Amino acid sequence: MTETATQQLHDWIDAFGATLARGDIAAAQALFADGDCYWRDFVAFSWTLVTVEGRESVGRLLREQLAHAGPVTVAPKGEPRATEPYVEGWFSFETAMVRGTGHVRLKDGKAVTLLTAGQELIGHEEPARRRRIEGAHHAAWRGRQTWTDEREETARTLGREVQPYVLIVGGGQGGLALGARLKRLGVPTLIVDALAKPGDSWRVRYKSLYLHDPIWVDHLPYLPFPDHWPVYTAKDKMGDFLEGYARIMELDIWSSTRCRNANYDEAAGRWTVEVDRDGETVVLHPRQLVLATGLSGMRSFPEIAGAETFEGLQYHSADHPGGEGMRGKRCVVIGANNSAHDIAADLWENEAAEVTMIQRSSTTVIKASSMRKIADRGWFSEDAVAAGMTTDEADLLLGALPFRFRIGMDQANCRAIQEDEADFYARLRATGFLLDFAEDETGIAGKYPRRASGYYIDVGASDLIIRGEIKVRSGVGVREIRPQSVVLTSGEELPADVIAYATGYGPMNNWAEMLISKEVADKVGQCWGLGSDTAMDPGPWEGELRNMWKPTAQPGLWFHGGNLQQSRFHSLHLALQLKALMEGVAGPVFGMATEKQSEPAE
Repeated sequence: MTETATQQLHDWIDAFGATLARGDIAAAQALFADGDCYWRDFVAFSWTLVTVEGRESVGRLLREQLAHAGPVTVAPKGEPRATEPYVEGWFSFETAMVRGTGHVRLKDGKAVTLLTAGQELIGHEEPARRRRIEGAHHAAWRGRQTWTDEREETARTLGREVQPYVLIVGGGQGGLALGARLKRLGVPTLIVDALAKPGDSWRVRYKSLYLHDPIWVDHLPYLPFPDHWPVYTAKDKMGDFLEGYARIMELDIWSSTRCRNANYDEAAGRWTVEVDRDGETVVLHPRQLVLATGLSGMRSFPEIAGAETFEGLQYHSADHPGGEGMRGKRCVVIGANNSAHDIAADLWENEAAEVTMIQRSSTTVIKASSMRKIADRGWFSEDAVAAGMTTDEADLLLGALPFRFRIGMDQANCRAIQEDEADFYARLRATGFLLDFAEDETGIAGKYPRRASGYYIDVGASDLIIRGEIKVRSGVGVREIRPQSVVLTSGEELPADVIAYATGYGPMNNWAEMLISKEVADKVGQCWGLGSDTAMDPGPWEGELRNMWKPTAQPGLWFHGGNLQQSRFHSLHLALQLKALMEGVAGPVFGMATEKQSEPAE
């Protein structure tokens, strides 16, 4: 690293700290590039997750939030890195309430991207390392309460005599990750889940399912997978790990518990939530309600004439029982994204007589091997680990890339994949399969944050399509269903014994409508998506995922979801907000009309 690059980075960091310390907003704006520039803040100054774009928006963030941040100190951290045309590096910072890590990317001495990520609340740090508890008390006394006694007491009283400050609805990886964060922060939290035990959300899926993301992306907070773990995890193996995780992290979970309804009392600042716990009705009164029910909402079933007359087996992809027992059957899979391909391949492996996929619109297909090739050059890889990269650092580096800033990188990666796999794509198109790579050629990397659908990570089904083992009818829909067949809009009639509806899910705020009310769901608005004004992601542009891990228009209501990396990383930011609200130290939320403050929990 050249002395010039080091000096350039340190000069910028020193200047940034000095302008904040003296409250000179105009000088702070001048440190950013005149043109495209981005400041991404996670709970440090904004008390939300936000990206502001352009100098004017940087000024707005500082005008609204800087006075509430209190004294701000900034210091360089580690060595800078030159990646032409940028110089980038880390710094640490503290406000009156938040301690965190920052990352800046400079071009010609000006900030093109800035990340400020809150990592702990000052005065409310996690009890880790030198702050850990002793555990044992090396003395003798009567009536000693052991660890087991304490856990049993919590199980007996939480949700009964003691109300949780936070109620998490959903005990999958998202709910467990957030529960672990809150446990470490000392926030009384109860997780409720409809299934019998942690991990069952994976165990109930079809037998052939594996995680599509490699292991380096998938670690949970505090307990990474061991270093012998497979690159791609089998669904039952994942379920077992989550069950162990919940036990080791001492999470308080009510399994076999369904949330029936929830109502918010504005005056009292708390929820009334009715749950059915294994047949018993229990009423809870949390201050904060987190819906961690997955990335999507309710199952989506198309209304097709004659469906009720079908004499065979029909089900949504979420209920796919596995291909066992399908031998010799004629199967129609409606849909052409991840689940549709996985189910079609499972049916073929189990010797279904015919498997036909109905592709109603085009699909982005990227081989898992192609994605792995790109990942192996990045921060979430074995090479990165060998070079000293930690999961926390990799998360921050990804966070330091604002969504709009990533577009060019995603397009370059997508072009490279198409060039490398040109023969594969030509053979797939020759079958009549309709391909796309997103409206702006960003591929899956673009589609996932915008709509979380419309793609397939190829783990083998595409070769079956190319060989004709899985048949495809593209650009058509289903006109009607007859007792023993499916009639397409083209007029073709397909004999069928089984119909699998791989037709996706409704929006995430479906859960708010079902559990609370349509008024609240409408008030909150769309969850997920960036406002890119592309298919299924209407504008205006927001630059962050809508309503995810941050305050919503409904006080006390939060949404937590996404893949394992997002659940791990952003569970921290959501936990910090909830802890700050419980302790009464949360600042005003940038861009919201009212301040999100809370009195300490009773």
